[in-house]
Amino acid sequence: MKIMNIEKYKIEEYNQQADAKHTRKLEGLVEDINNYQEILKKLINFQIAIPSWALGSGGTRFGRFPGGGEPRSLEEKIADVGLLHALNRSSGAISLHIPWDIPENYQEIRALAAQYGLAFDAMNSNTFQDQPNQALSYKFGSMQHVDRVVRKQAVDHNIEVIKHGIELGSKSLTVWLSDGSCFPGQLNFRKAFQRTLESLQEVYEALPADWKIFVEYKAFEPNFYSTTVGDWGQSFLYASKLGAQAYTLVDLGHHLPNANIEQIVSLLLMEGKLGGFHFNDSKYGDDDLTAGSIKPYQLFLIFNELVEGMDARQLDHTKDLGWMIDASHNVKDPLEDLLQSVEAIMIAYAQALLVDRTALNAAQEENDVAKAQEILQAAFRTDVRPLVAEARKRAGGALDPIALYRSLNVRQELIKERGSKTVATGL
Repeated sequence: MKIMNIEKYKIEEYNQQADAKHTRKLEGLVEDINNYQEILKKLINFQIAIPSWALGSGGTRFGRFPGGGEPRSLEEKIADVGLLHALNRSSGAISLHIPWDIPENYQEIRALAAQYGLAFDAMNSNTFQDQPNQALSYKFGSMQHVDRVVRKQAVDHNIEVIKHGIELGSKSLTVWLSDGSCFPGQLNFRKAFQRTLESLQEVYEALPADWKIFVEYKAFEPNFYSTTVGDWGQSFLYASKLGAQAYTLVDLGHHLPNANIEQIVSLLLMEGKLGGFHFNDSKYGDDDLTAGSIKPYQLFLIFNELVEGMDARQLDHTKDLGWMIDASHNVKDPLEDLLQSVEAIMIAYAQALLVDRTALNAAQEENDVAKAQEILQAAFRTDVRPLVAEARKRAGGALDPIALYRSLNVRQELIKERGSKTVATGL
């Protein structure tokens, strides 16, 4: 199998051509940033995992329009994440979805990932679909199902996913359940919760001592009347009942309209139950759009609470929470979309690091509402792109990843290698 690489010298050549303009912008920006080097170090260390299912074109129930050159195997998915990481140096992990990405040879897959400087992030189970040759259907739920045998099938699958993760060096399992109901009276809410909790407890007991389990929630879809893990409160309740290794996972698109996600994040951090993130953006619901493309201020406000909360608890920004993208690229080149998402996340993080915490805390304690707003918006309105680019350059990445991606005709090369009709596994 041919694997496409972006040689280091090509990145260096590109950076040399763009460096003069970049330096001028950077010098003007960092003049007034006292902790410039400290922020740079944090940006260099910050990594965002790429989901294996997001490397192909997304779709809706109405259709899917593959763009060509999509990865045909787990090996090619790892190669694609390797391309991203070579360009931005902030995509140093891949998150696998089982059964879409079951390795045939663990040792070879780990060696291939290491070749690209990649680690394996959270493993993701799937009981929201019926797979070929699956004995029992999840049409009426998986872990909540009225039939104990169906519930056991779902539990066994999650335990199998843990075993795959152990072989790859992962340290966490993400469980998202589509369980719920479409119509009033379809199920007993209390019994559904209890059955789900009992199922999760069986999975929890199979966790290695150094692992975490993330309970992901979603307000609706595919069930539209009720969801058995429907909001952060329900997820928090499951995680609290399960134990110290269980946490809530926040997907930015999994909320009802206008939910105050930054407040949710703050409270979960306060309780020590925030496990991590699935980053995306939305206009209407779970749109799975490019992070920061619709509500960049909200993304900044979320990171503002994250930085404040992590520092209050003395958490390591790079490893104590899980950072991952979960997007669907219906009309964009998936790799360009992912580069844009990573960039937006890094920008929001950098802006949050610029917030004057001392001044903000003083304004809050004095009920100086206008001052507090000015402090936040001053950070948000700062164009930190040169700062993010400098961190990327120092880590060995490209000053402008998408520009270099396009100048190297990466997508065209992938189409030549893989064909124009390939379709990656996933939704």
